[in-house]
Amino acid sequence: MTAPVPEFPAGFLWGVSASAFQIEGSLTADGRGPSSWDAFTGEPGRVKDGSRADVATDHYRRYREDVALMAELGVGAYRFSISWSRVLPDGRGPVNGRGLDFYDRLVDELCAAGIAPAPTLFHWDTPLALEKEGGWLNRDTAERFAAYASVVAERLADRVPLWITINEPAEVTLLGYGLGEHAPGRRMVFDALPAAHHQLLAHGLGVQALRAAGARRIGIAVSHSPVWAAGDSDEDRAAAELYDTLTNRLFADPILTGSYPAGLDSLLPGPVEEDLKTISAPLDWYGVNYYNPMLVGAPKPAAGPVGAEGPAGSPPAGSSFGGIEIPPDLPFDIRQIEGRELTDFGWPVVPDGLRELLATLRERYGDRLPPVYITENGCSYGDGPDPETGRIDDARRVAYHDGHVRALHRAIEEGADVRGYFIWSILDNFEWAEGYRQRFGLVHVDYETLARTPKRSFAWYRDLIKSNA
Repeated sequence: MTAPVPEFPAGFLWGVSASAFQIEGSLTADGRGPSSWDAFTGEPGRVKDGSRADVATDHYRRYREDVALMAELGVGAYRFSISWSRVLPDGRGPVNGRGLDFYDRLVDELCAAGIAPAPTLFHWDTPLALEKEGGWLNRDTAERFAAYASVVAERLADRVPLWITINEPAEVTLLGYGLGEHAPGRRMVFDALPAAHHQLLAHGLGVQALRAAGARRIGIAVSHSPVWAAGDSDEDRAAAELYDTLTNRLFADPILTGSYPAGLDSLLPGPVEEDLKTISAPLDWYGVNYYNPMLVGAPKPAAGPVGAEGPAGSPPAGSSFGGIEIPPDLPFDIRQIEGRELTDFGWPVVPDGLRELLATLRERYGDRLPPVYITENGCSYGDGPDPETGRIDDARRVAYHDGHVRALHRAIEEGADVRGYFIWSILDNFEWAEGYRQRFGLVHVDYETLARTPKRSFAWYRDLIKSNA
């Protein structure tokens, strides 16, 4: 038998996460406007299984059922996201009262169940009207975000104890504008960097707007990974350092130190110095999304016969990771970490990477790092119901979270100030460019009937929460 998970500090917050576009469905209901992801999923070939999120898990209509599942689970908080275009159909202008009313009802339902609402204001679904004007390449989008934050906070701040401005600005920048694998589907590579700056500026302006409206305990959810050099050569170490800069420090440094990594500020739209004062406004907490470390080396050589350099002009070999195709002309190459179990997404399972990451953040930022919440941690496994019993024995997901929770406890013992842990995700859902091929949920969703069935991991998490009550 697995040993009991060590006891966490008193008041530690156990939660679950989801996002609007992945679960709500009802994309045209009650005045919601289209988003960048509505448009992206409507383009042939963008989503690997050809699916769309028009229904998703139908959370918009079944939210009470889902909140009841969370109450059964015993979580202290639910991290959801608000669809910007459901509240402001064009990203600006008149408020769509029916859209805002939905989140009002959801917050009330959560409060009645004793679950703290933890809304994320932006989780990748830019209003399409703003995307057509440049999206996050346009500085004006940051101003529009702040106005939207004000609208939401003025309605919900009296009942919401935990706020998240933006989720994973790195992924929007790199996958959406840099590589074209996510909405809006632009392939700009390093010319995508203004999207990073404008999201960070939106975060800072959003913090100001939230505080002005009376919001409490404001943070951001940033994806972080330990970056390991693939070898001892100077080239491999330099490639790993560049990757770490672009995926970790480009986003954390401005928020926590008020400066960009050396050399990057010249690539960003101004006025950078003034904007950094806004971006680095003190936070109440800092959210970390962790899935796995990254193994990075120097670019692969051009293709050609063994022992020879490729034909003149032949391109270097590209790579892929977790279904994302990495262009061959980048100054680094992502390698697979050997000897580790892989999730169905092809991501290596490395629980101690979470402890390592938290130690790195403490060492890098010291007392500038506020208290941390793990705002996402999860795994994709496609286990379905047993044909005879109907039970879903997702033992690999149980082992994954058990290992990560233990690693998190070790990090706290070593001095990390971590206040909570949110599993991604409460439900199987629409997994962006993967469609419905990847299942992250503690609760299985039958996409034909929309029936919800708690998995074995649901019971494991429920018992863990009870043992730490």
